[in-house]
Amino acid sequence: MDLKSLLPVEIANFLLVLIFSLLIGLSQRSHHKEHDHSLLFGTDRTFSFIGLLGFVLFIANPESLIPFLTGFVILGVFMGIQYFMKIHMLKEFGLTSSLLALLTYCLAFLVYTQPEWLVLSFVVSIFILTEMKDKFKSLSEKTSEEEFITLGVFIAIAGVVLPLLPEQNISEYIPVSPYNLWLAVVVVSGVSYLSYLIKKFIFPESGILLTGVLGGIYSSTATTIILARREKEEGTGVMSASAILLASCLMYLRVLVLVYIFNPDVGNYLAVPLVLMSAIAFLFSKLVIRKFRKENKPIEKVSSKVLNKNPLEMKTAIIFGVLFVVFGLITGFAMKTYGSTGVTGLAFIVGIFDVDPFLLFLVQQNNIETATVALAIINATNSNNLMKMFYAISLGSKTIKRPIITGFISLFIFGILLSVILYLIWI
Repeated sequence: MDLKSLLPVEIANFLLVLIFSLLIGLSQRSHHKEHDHSLLFGTDRTFSFIGLLGFVLFIANPESLIPFLTGFVILGVFMGIQYFMKIHMLKEFGLTSSLLALLTYCLAFLVYTQPEWLVLSFVVSIFILTEMKDKFKSLSEKTSEEEFITLGVFIAIAGVVLPLLPEQNISEYIPVSPYNLWLAVVVVSGVSYLSYLIKKFIFPESGILLTGVLGGIYSSTATTIILARREKEEGTGVMSASAILLASCLMYLRVLVLVYIFNPDVGNYLAVPLVLMSAIAFLFSKLVIRKFRKENKPIEKVSSKVLNKNPLEMKTAIIFGVLFVVFGLITGFAMKTYGSTGVTGLAFIVGIFDVDPFLLFLVQQNNIETATVALAIINATNSNNLMKMFYAISLGSKTIKRPIITGFISLFIFGILLSVILYLIWI
């Protein structure tokens, strides 16, 4: 039950405008509490009066809005005079208070014409943007010009290029449409980009274990290679081995999210198996630390930047697109020649190279049975884990070879057993 159902509409709207105006004014007083208030444009009472002025002029003629718009222009003129006087007297150029005054004046218009959720979102946005000035400043200091270029590239490939691509297959022999190909690039890049932003801006100095978690969202294979190299250089020991297994733990969840985005039916098949394998990988990550941890305290942080590579590089997108088409051709041949057995067997081989292009091609195919697609994805993740084990033991030091082999071989055995059980159930 909302306020307008308890009170007459005019009274309810009046109270909403008054309360929101007062709150904005109080936020201004709080934000400028270290300043001389006599030099400020206004705080709680001033903003309350501005909100009430907008309310009175709006209800005077809500059809033509002439009084309301006239008041807005007059208030804008006064704000302009105040702004130039502020520059002259205080040598300050901030427009925030003046803009907030104009926004407060518009509250009555929003309350009368827009749904309550939008008005509340508007007011909350004002509070957040007002109080996060220092955080925005800190964020801008961390952001380089390349970050804005990267963001622009992502918006372009997702919002401009994707809608323009045709949905028909490239040819009779290439069962892939440009739209589906680019959609796969956008989704995978988006997931990797999100992990990249979290790593760089929220946890820039994250510990090794957190790096494994975030890296698993980005790319578990890339994370394995990077952490194994860092372990050999910096002697981080079994902590790196645990982080590598954590990356595989997140890999299963990442795969599940990607599958659900493109094919919820396959996602329903894979939900329990992939969550179970993720839990097993997490368990082995913890067991590795307990069993193989030495008395010396491992280094908890990675000294150099990890996974700060731009995930939206065109080279990466081109490689992904080529693999997507190649795996599509190979899968189509395997399906025609050997049936579902050929696809599930091919998945084990393909997983050695890359999981994402293969699984995203599979989940977009309507001519392959759902159970076959799900089983193929599980097989691909199993072989991918085996390859990550070889990467880790070849790039890392002797310290992590035993825990890495123990963890990944155990994970591989569980994966194969799960694959066999599901084959007997599904196929």
